[in-house]
Amino acid sequence: MSFLTDRKRAVGSGSAKSGTDHHWQMIVTSCALAVLVPLFVFTFGAALGGTYEETVAYYSRPMPAIIAFLTVLVGMVHYRGGVQTLIEDYVHGTARKVLIIGTICLSYFLAAAGLLAIVRLAI
Repeated sequence: MSFLTDRKRAVGSGSAKSGTDHHWQMIVTSCALAVLVPLFVFTFGAALGGTYEETVAYYSRPMPAIIAFLTVLVGMVHYRGGVQTLIEDYVHGTARKVLIIGTICLSYFLAAAGLLAIVRLAI
């Protein structure tokens, strides 16, 4: 007969202490994207169909450049968190670690490429 309480039996077999932080990060980034994506669609839509010079002039203004910058940045953070959760849930063993590292590198690369393109247009 064991005299352990339910809490004492559960200690050590619970979460890895990062689930809540990850969940809140996903909630915050999805709320931010719910605002940013429509703003991005409206600002990007205004630049569609224009010449290169018109597009550069349009993104030289601060508001379209900031909206595009934030959308790419927050989108890639949200992508990284979502795909990491997906991989953790469905892939096991060494492939899990390799895919998570690859996904993180891909998200940072895409974020850097997108932000560099926006900065080059804006400056």
